[in-house]
Amino acid sequence: PSPGHIHQKSEIMLTLAAPLLLAACTSAAPSTVGTRARLSKAITPQAVRPHLNSAMRKVMRDVSRKAGDETLGAGTAPMGKFWDPAGFAKGLAPTELKKYREAELTHGRVAMLGALGFLTQEAFHPLFGGDIDGPAVKQFDAITSMAPTFWYPVLLAIAVAELGRARIGWQDPTSGGSMFSLRDEYEPGNLGFDPLNLKPSNPTDLANIKNKELNNGRLAMLALAGFMAQELVNGKPIVENLQG
Repeated sequence: PSPGHIHQKSEIMLTLAAPLLLAACTSAAPSTVGTRARLSKAITPQAVRPHLNSAMRKVMRDVSRKAGDETLGAGTAPMGKFWDPAGFAKGLAPTELKKYREAELTHGRVAMLGALGFLTQEAFHPLFGGDIDGPAVKQFDAITSMAPTFWYPVLLAIAVAELGRARIGWQDPTSGGSMFSLRDEYEPGNLGFDPLNLKPSNPTDLANIKNKELNNGRLAMLALAGFMAQELVNGKPIVENLQG
């Protein structure tokens, strides 16, 4: 059962727990009116609630962690087996966790290209007569001021890429599929795109390369955010910032 389903039944279990505990204790205790009265006052839903809630939270954590391990893998160093300090994965079903991983891989890949693009286009920019210079964070504004229609091919390229990704990994709502849901058989990030045939055939090597992609994508997302923030603060290209 999902953590949400478990949570929905917690109140029913709480209601049943107190009388069951009372019956068990009184059956084992001496059959006196005083003992039964004392136990009746001690074992109430209010007294049982903290202990039951604590047990339910542990069950939900275990279910979430198990779902994460089965859906997303065993985790990567140095973060350990299941690192989620903000609790984003808490209570999520495996289908939702798959969407989180798909988003993480997609943004990580874009960020790796973006970080490389920042460093490359600030050092080498032959397009538009070589006149587009300066911080990369402002170069697209300069391009669109020179060529206002440059947006059209950019948006077309993005649409083609996103539509192709959606057709592979996402359910088609026009054919009976769910809206905004991944296909059951789809592995997040596996678009079948390997033109250089770099995908290892050995399962161990494949797991290692997947972990490397995850870690480098996460690092690239942080790096790209840092690049943009730094250039917006002082208006200098990132290489100049790195050089001092």
